[in-house]
Amino acid sequence: MTVITLVRHGQTDWNLLGRVQGRTDIPLNDTGREQARAAAEALRDGGYTAIVASPLTRAKETAEIIANALGLAHPVLFDGLVERDYASAEGLTAEDLSALRRRAMGADAETDEDVAARAVDALRSAATAHADAGSAGPLIAVAHGGLIRVLIAVASGGELPREGDRVENGSQHAFRFDADGFALLSSSAIATEA
Repeated sequence: MTVITLVRHGQTDWNLLGRVQGRTDIPLNDTGREQARAAAEALRDGGYTAIVASPLTRAKETAEIIANALGLAHPVLFDGLVERDYASAEGLTAEDLSALRRRAMGADAETDEDVAARAVDALRSAATAHADAGSAGPLIAVAHGGLIRVLIAVASGGELPREGDRVENGSQHAFRFDADGFALLSSSAIATEA
C-alpha cells in the first residue's frame, strides 16, 4: 500500500481570470508561489519521501517549491498527470462559454474515464518506482484541478466533489493505492462556489 497526496498547483493568471487552462502551459503567478509554500508547510510533518508532478510548468514549479521546502529530491515528471485536454474550450472564460451556450467540457474534451485511467496508471507507476528504489513513506504528486476532481469522484463513488464544489489551488488530497484499487483518505480545500 502507498499513500499519495495529490496537491493542486498554485494559482496562475488564467486561474485568476477564470480561463480554462487544460494543457495550455501557463506559469504560476506570485499568489501561486505563495500557495505552493503554504502547501509545503501543510505537508511538512507527513513523512513524505519523494515528489512527482505533471510536466506542465505550473505543476512542475509548485512541486519544485514544495521539494525545496521539504528537503526532497527534484520532482520526477509523469506525463499521465497533465491536466484534462479541454480542446476547443482552452483559453475561454465562463462568459465566453456562456455566450457559446456550452460548458467547458465540450464534445471534443478528454473524457473522465480517459483522465482517470491515465492518472491512475501514472500514480501506480510512481508508487512502483518509489518502492523499487527502496524508498518507504508516502509520496506527493502535484497535478491539476480537473484531474484531481476526477480521481476524487472515482474514489468516492461519485459522492464527491458535490455539484458546485471546486478543488482549490494548493489544496491537498490523500489517497491510498493498493492492489485492490485506490481510496480517498482525506481532502482539504474543496470549496463551494458562491
